[in-house]
Amino acid sequence: MNLIYAIILGAVQGVAEFLPISSSGHLVIVGELLTALFGRSLPDWLQGMTMNVALHFGTLLSIATVYFRDLLGLLQRWRLLLLIVLSSIPAGVVGILYKDALEALFQNALAAGICLLGTATILLAARRLRGAERSLSELSAGRALVIGVFQAVAILPGISRAGSTVGAGLMCGLRPADAAKYSFFLAVPAIGGASLLELVELFGEQDSTRPQLLPILLGMLVSYLVGVISLRALIRLLAADRLHWFAWYCGTVGLLTIGWQLCV
Repeated sequence: MNLIYAIILGAVQGVAEFLPISSSGHLVIVGELLTALFGRSLPDWLQGMTMNVALHFGTLLSIATVYFRDLLGLLQRWRLLLLIVLSSIPAGVVGILYKDALEALFQNALAAGICLLGTATILLAARRLRGAERSLSELSAGRALVIGVFQAVAILPGISRAGSTVGAGLMCGLRPADAAKYSFFLAVPAIGGASLLELVELFGEQDSTRPQLLPILLGMLVSYLVGVISLRALIRLLAADRLHWFAWYCGTVGLLTIGWQLCV
């Protein structure tokens, strides 16, 4: 049964990481739905931060696949690399200082539902407040820091990292394609750093709650394959100016989740 759960969660992660609907929020909600449907609780490691980070690592590999040449090109763009470091600082600080509090939220579907309403707000705001279209070479340090703050907020389950950083990029005046590219450049240190920290803790565990390797690897593989498809779909949606459509989806799922949790 854990393998089935892992496949489902991997597919959810692959779709929701790149479409602006919050992968972490959907993982929390789907985890509780699976528990309700099958009448048994998921192991803590399968619905907690460890599995979440593993699935995110799968989608990190998706980014490396789709943006392989752009990532290699970063080695010759030192100014852009420094801006990526600057944008990554807020999320790093929040993740380190509030890790325990954040981990508790990854098992709270009500919090995820509320935060999905935040994602809907960000997407609608990005549509309304888009600035003049600039290239990545014109991105200033101040705007890079603003995008980094939005990424830090997206640590909350239900706040879409893709939606918040792409939305912030649009509000800061980046062209849609460049806003997406910068968003997924930022995902590399954010997801990579979180994965490294989680692996350090994982190998330090000695009790029976230690995660099982096979479901984690299977979920990671599924999230990678589905992630490649979803990332390419997002690029097409941005080109067609359709990102704001997902605000209505996030708002609907958020309200339904809140109603469900308040009634149980």
